[in-house]
Amino acid sequence: MQLPELTKLYYAIGEVAEMFDVAPSVIRYWETEFTQIKPAKNSKGERKFTVKDINTLQEIYHLVKEKGFTIEGARRELTEMKTDRKEHEYLLKQLKSLRNKIVDLRDQL
Repeated sequence: MQLPELTKLYYAIGEVAEMFDVAPSVIRYWETEFTQIKPAKNSKGERKFTVKDINTLQEIYHLVKEKGFTIEGARRELTEMKTDRKEHEYLLKQLKSLRNKIVDLRDQL
């Protein structure tokens, strides 16, 4: 699923539900089931979703609606994805550091 370009800071639940072609109640349900979704609420209690929230919802939508995961399975998969992402970032940082050291050594020769 391809989302439209996200240009605003906050989106109302109706806008988010429309992006995913689901009812707002589905978004509210996912909010209760996935701790990664934390929309801000204004003084009236209206949810305001950030781009980060929407990206997380896109991952959830993909897992649940497109791949057929259960809620529990999607929750586990998101946790694993987060762990994999952190490991990937750590390895990338290590490789960049190693590359810089090799370039410094080459320049000294």
